[in-house]
Formats: sequence, structure tokens, C-alpha cells
Amino acid sequence: MPHVTLDQVLALSTQNGRVCPMPQKWNQLYELLPGRKRVGYGWEPPLPLILAAWHDTPALAKMLRLREHLEWADRHGALPAVAAFVESLDEQDWLHLGE
Repeated sequence: MPHVTLDQVLALSTQNGRVCPMPQKWNQLYELLPGRKRVGYGWEPPLPLILAAWHDTPALAKMLRLREHLEWADRHGALPAVAAFVESLDEQDWLHLGE
């Protein structure tokens, strides 16, 4: 994606009923986000909903957290790198609605 917009990456991340990347891939995406920092007991931007949170978190919450990460990437100049990563994922690298 030469010039990519947030809307394009959001569309790509939800096509085919996609919810979010599978945990290992989502963590790799998170590592691409610049400016990550500890704030109190949490992180900014918030951590991906993986590990213990994976099984207890509904699909909508996962979708919203992924959106937060994509918006963070856009605000911090990392959208091209994040978009390339998202585009490189195979379909089996995604959690889909109903899984």
C-alpha cells in the first residue's frame, strides 16, 4: 500500500468477518506501535487482548481494541508499517466472527 489511509486499514482488518489478528500476530502488530509506555498499572496504547484476556473478551471488544491500535499507528506516523504488516497476514492469522 503506497499511500494508505486509516479507513483502508480498518476495512482490511474487518473484511471476511475478521475480528483481530491471532495472539502472536497481534503482539507483533503491537510491537510496531511507536511511543508505547507504561501509565500507572496499564499501558498506552492499551495492550492487545491476548493471554488470559483472549478467552474472556468478546469479539466486539477485541475489534475495538484493534481499532485503537490502528488509530494510534495513524496518529504516530506508523500507519504505513502497520498497514504492510496487516496486509501480509494470511487469513488463518486472523480470528473471525463465530470462531
